[in-house]
Amino acid sequence: MGKSTLLNALLQEERAIVSDIHGSLPAWEQVLRVYDEEHCEMMLILGDILNYGPRNRIPEGIDPKGIVERLNNLADKIIAVRGNCDAEVDQMLLDFPIMETYALLVDGGKRYLLTHGHIYNKENMPKGPYDAIVYGHSHLWELSRNAEGKAICNTGSITFPKGGNPPTLATLEDGKFTMYNLDTLEVIGSFDKLEAEKDQLIIQ
Repeated sequence: MGKSTLLNALLQEERAIVSDIHGSLPAWEQVLRVYDEEHCEMMLILGDILNYGPRNRIPEGIDPKGIVERLNNLADKIIAVRGNCDAEVDQMLLDFPIMETYALLVDGGKRYLLTHGHIYNKENMPKGPYDAIVYGHSHLWELSRNAEGKAICNTGSITFPKGGNPPTLATLEDGKFTMYNLDTLEVIGSFDKLEAEKDQLIIQ
């Protein structure tokens, strides 16, 4: 599946989801090229935006100032939450809020809990009226469902993927999560619908 497939998908779903940018401008510009070409309506950013983090190596093309400029150009299109590497000084540079632990996105009658993953994740699910938890932090992408029936989407990382995985970008359309290899723009997994009887998890 090639580039046009990903671009068409983004055009339909109008939401891109990324996490763990860690200051890498080349990785972020790769995301923005897809976003800009298809005029997506919303960008969901799940934390660890500008700081590369003391446990990580310095990423290729680290440029927090350059990322700030590009992010602020999209400020009215972004929903973001705080990661464990984000700080108040980062918020001072950005024109959209990033300091909340979670955000609740309601779409198509479904509720999506957006968080970074260092506090709430599949091992520590908060109580509340939501259908899916969407996070990053571990740098390991995942599409699954827990025993209580809540959908789990871990977007992985666009900069520091782990476990032999490629850098990943997720999208959301009508309750369907799709995971893409950001290097090749190929689909590597999808999770179809949030209703349990209609779920279809596909890992490619």
